[in-house]
Amino acid sequence: MSENKGLLGRKIGMTQIYAEDGAAVPVTVLEVGPCRVVQRKTAESDGYEAVQIGLVEKRPPRSVTEARRGHFKKAGVEAMRHLAEVRVEAANESQPGDEIGVSIFEVGSRVDVIGTGKGKGFQGVMRRHGFGGGRATHGSMFHRAPGSVGQSASPSRVFPGMRFPGRMGGKRVTTKKLKVVKVDEENRLLYLRGAVPGGRNGLVMVRSSY
Repeated sequence: MSENKGLLGRKIGMTQIYAEDGAAVPVTVLEVGPCRVVQRKTAESDGYEAVQIGLVEKRPPRSVTEARRGHFKKAGVEAMRHLAEVRVEAANESQPGDEIGVSIFEVGSRVDVIGTGKGKGFQGVMRRHGFGGGRATHGSMFHRAPGSVGQSASPSRVFPGMRFPGRMGGKRVTTKKLKVVKVDEENRLLYLRGAVPGGRNGLVMVRSSY
């Protein structure tokens, strides 16, 4: 398995930059890292190779549980709110306390971004599932309803998994193979072509695509 590079960060917003040929490129700007290695997992002790990283933020968490405080103390790092795990190769030399920055990503490479999509509340079947709806004519009385969802006599029940109205959004979303357009190491910014899940200032995980 090739090494999977990954960092935690926050979504800043969207803009556009111009390529060398003058074409406008829509990009999402992420403030990525810095992250510190909190734990090194090995095949001998844990059964697989990985590193646990934490996002270093300006404001440390106000309260930390006793168990987590001991976890950070063992690694010799400050307390952090957000932790994530990234698979690595056995030859990886990352150790607790090491700092990882946005420079691990290269222009032109592909990355996956994991975030929490925007919550849209309770929605009907037309918006939630893309139903076409009924006739729009006056008096039809069937404009945005879901329609029939079961049988009459046999088996006289509604099967599980039918598409109904309900809560929409607010779930974990992974956008795959976004192209890295620009890397700003000084300001810890990563410019990705396309859209990224979540709202502004939302927490995201950026990892290299497999």
